[in-house]
Amino acid sequence: MKTNLITREGYAALKKELDFLWREERPEVTKKVSWAASLGDRSENADYQYNKKRLREIDRRVRYLRKRIEDAQIVDYSPQQDGKVFFGAWVEIENDAGESLRFRIVGVDEIYERKDYISIDSPMARALVKKSVDDEAVVPTPSGDVSWYVTNISYSSTQS
Repeated sequence: MKTNLITREGYAALKKELDFLWREERPEVTKKVSWAASLGDRSENADYQYNKKRLREIDRRVRYLRKRIEDAQIVDYSPQQDGKVFFGAWVEIENDAGESLRFRIVGVDEIYERKDYISIDSPMARALVKKSVDDEAVVPTPSGDVSWYVTNISYSSTQS
């Protein structure tokens, strides 16, 4: 089951997307559908069919966004989090082979198109929560457990 946690930035991004789809893109596509429908034979009208499909996609995404926004639980940074990995943290980790990763732990709705974000529901994030710098996090993977060591924790993207 997906958690409903989201950062304040993620919440703002969902609201912005919903606003854009509902107030700008949907009315525009609706006009195109009406125009294409007025031309007559809809079965062979590519404009009509494409825009009708796009309208369904927009409506589906709008329903999804409204539900997620309604159920979202915004998690703001708290000074008590300093020094430990919690939701919203930027975490740097390293393994015994010297490989290192840096990412932010966020809600499931925030990870799309971001290579540097991971979901709080992921095995990696679950293994890291409540860890401090120099702590070992054992992450279960299909090929066995993998150890990572926390090298840095911050709650601002500008810190490193």
